[in-house]
Amino acid sequence: MSVELEHIWSRVQAQLALAVDEPTYRIWLGPLRPVELEGERLLIEAPPHARRWVQDRFGRIIQGSVELVLGEHVAVELVGPQPAEPAAIARVSRSSSARERPLHGGGPELTPHASPLGNPKLTFDQFVIGDSNRLAHAAALTVAEMPSHAYNPLFICGPPGVGKTHLLSSIANLLLTHNPALTVRATTGEAFTNEFLGALGDGDTETFKARFRHIDVLLMDDVQFLERKTKTEEEFFHTFNALHDGGRQIVLSSDRPPHDLQALEERLRERFQAGLVADIKAPDLSTRMAILRKRASHDRIPLADESALTVIAERVHTNVRALEGALIRVVAFSSLTGRELTAELTEEVLASLYPRSAQPGRRTRTVADIQRATCELFDLSPEELTSSARTPRIAWPRQLAMYLTRELTGESLPAIGRHFGGRDHTTVLHACRRTSARIDSDEESRAAVEKLCRTLDCPLP
Repeated sequence: MSVELEHIWSRVQAQLALAVDEPTYRIWLGPLRPVELEGERLLIEAPPHARRWVQDRFGRIIQGSVELVLGEHVAVELVGPQPAEPAAIARVSRSSSARERPLHGGGPELTPHASPLGNPKLTFDQFVIGDSNRLAHAAALTVAEMPSHAYNPLFICGPPGVGKTHLLSSIANLLLTHNPALTVRATTGEAFTNEFLGALGDGDTETFKARFRHIDVLLMDDVQFLERKTKTEEEFFHTFNALHDGGRQIVLSSDRPPHDLQALEERLRERFQAGLVADIKAPDLSTRMAILRKRASHDRIPLADESALTVIAERVHTNVRALEGALIRVVAFSSLTGRELTAELTEEVLASLYPRSAQPGRRTRTVADIQRATCELFDLSPEELTSSARTPRIAWPRQLAMYLTRELTGESLPAIGRHFGGRDHTTVLHACRRTSARIDSDEESRAAVEKLCRTLDCPLP
């Protein structure tokens, strides 16, 4: 790959990462690789068994991201890893809707030569171990080395961006490297649900059952997505039993521990807790430094010394994703302005997003703090903020307050819902996703978040 194409692709990847959630990006879009930019055509390599799925599900997103970087004149084509016959090339249609089509695939079975989890970054070698994730890492490595012999099921839980998907991907990559005869299926709670609903609609549930029950290892990311989906929960219950009773390995991940998945059937929660539950927390300072060193080394980032990394590690402490995002931001600013990557430059770039006065230990933010600051900023009463009213004047501040509560406190989603008028955790999760998307695309909304964070004396999530 040429240096120019590598630079272009890194910008496209940044757009893709903003367009979808982290698990989706890491499983389906992260493994994509640019092959050639020839005139007005960009060839992108996708695993052969995943190519059709990626085209149907994410075609418009990929095309749109490429257009943002290269312009509307560039067409995108997905190809396999080997030279493809012209008829085998899957053109990404500009008009195909990646979000409107129903999903009829939970993802391909993984083979050593075609893995949607084949991103080389998502391996055990690239995973930085610290006190916050040591148990989860050790358990995942044990499962990958001896599937079905220990920790079955393995349930990995933790907030977004701390490495759950990385560990699931690491398991898949190690299994496929050392046990190529194994049938490994990697999916998400959302993909499992959509494939099951598609099978119901097509009257072909037996094929669906065979795809998920006649395997050796099941890896499911974001299992919390199954909550309140009665038919899907029932199907997954039987799938879980069939695999477990047959001595097959099951690894699940969630943003909450099993006992916090209150909208999930009790019999499923009991099975999730029957194995090993390993949680991952936000990384401490030493782990954050180790993560930045490894990322800088992997991306060959020129550093005169580690002072710039120290500034980032001290200021950004929420999760690994935010940490790497801050590094990318600083490196991009250095590259675009032609200035050396120093501690002073890093301080300047991160000053507004992560104020130095807002570091861990300064003071603890509580739900009451966030609600009070939100009411003051938007001129609402506490009763209005937690009421059932859905007018824009109240709904947006409430969503913002729930988002900040999730980001800045240790409260679980169900607990947050109770603080905001007894709402269901799915409502809280929806509010967080809506708010995250809104502050990414709307300057006025982002300004409101920044103002609230300054009032609360905390970094921008």
